[in-house]
Amino acid sequence: MNITIVCDVLGEANNGTTIAALNLIKAMKERGHNVRVICSDKSREGQEGFYIVPTLNLGPLINRYLKKNGVALSRPVTKTVTEAIEGADVVHFMTPFRLSRKAIKLAKRRHIPLTAGFHCQAENFTSHLFLKDSKVANRIFYHTIWGVAYHNCTRIHYPTQFIRDTFEHTIRRETPGCVISNGVNMAFRPMTVERDPKYDGKILVHFTGRLSKEKTHKVLIDAVNLSKYRDRIQLVFAGIGPLREKLEKRGKKLPNPPEFHFYSRQDLITQLNMSDLYVHPAEIEIEAIACLEAISCGLVPVIANSPRSATRYFALDERNLFHNKDAKDLAMRLDYWIEHPEEKKALAERYKGFVEQHEYEHCMDRMEQMLFDAVKEYHHD
Repeated sequence: MNITIVCDVLGEANNGTTIAALNLIKAMKERGHNVRVICSDKSREGQEGFYIVPTLNLGPLINRYLKKNGVALSRPVTKTVTEAIEGADVVHFMTPFRLSRKAIKLAKRRHIPLTAGFHCQAENFTSHLFLKDSKVANRIFYHTIWGVAYHNCTRIHYPTQFIRDTFEHTIRRETPGCVISNGVNMAFRPMTVERDPKYDGKILVHFTGRLSKEKTHKVLIDAVNLSKYRDRIQLVFAGIGPLREKLEKRGKKLPNPPEFHFYSRQDLITQLNMSDLYVHPAEIEIEAIACLEAISCGLVPVIANSPRSATRYFALDERNLFHNKDAKDLAMRLDYWIEHPEEKKALAERYKGFVEQHEYEHCMDRMEQMLFDAVKEYHHD
């Protein structure tokens, strides 16, 4: 097939949407398809199949805010978008923003089927407006993106059943959805690594997630401060984002202040394999591949039981969960797993079967089939 993938956000692999896009692009190319990509990532200029548009200018204040978050939005250019979708068998967009809406308009004129990924939870957007807890604002967001983008699709890719149910319940209609995990690269696996000597005698607790409000890092910091083992626990936060300074300040109260890193894939795999426990305190989450990557490396997770997070469904045992935003309850879970290493080892064995259903190649085979089905159904109709 000729597949055009539209990326309002693409750049450094520092957020879930970009990583999902890069994985899809790579997988479809490996399966022999001709893949074209529309984005504003200047580092891709001149690369085969990439069509580069300018970055969206939203004014100095918002531009600085987006840069601090490590993202840039794309500004549509009709000529470039037209070139990228001309002759495509299917156009797949990742998010429902301006570049994608231009591609939708042009694809419909040419009778090209549209598919989309659902990678933007309402709270990911409304939190930037300080409205993440507003049911009205979140409902308006979902109704808006249905009206301007998703209602045009023959197929919609949902990474979890949780986000499909949330979206369909809010807009009060069934959608042509396919629930397919974004997939975990099988490079993430248990391996023997030499532990950094600086961690000698330490209990290494890891969390991978953007340094943003909805990831709720502060609850983990506070929980460590309440733990019986606070003097031995070393937190490691893998990620970047606008809250780093605030989190560093909050972490100064700990005997071992948290470390902050942005790892390459191989370095992250190494770090996970030398860790003792993985905690995912995020309040808002569509899937959390980061948590699955940690589980794939043999770590037992402790997950926030948040009604707005799909990650809670990764728990195989109630001991994998703690009360959402409750530092005291999380501290009790940390202490429990530190004091019961044999039970932790047994649970890690149970998780081996769980991660197989999220294996990357299997998920990408299903994504390819979704695109085939969309083209077939569109032309049949």
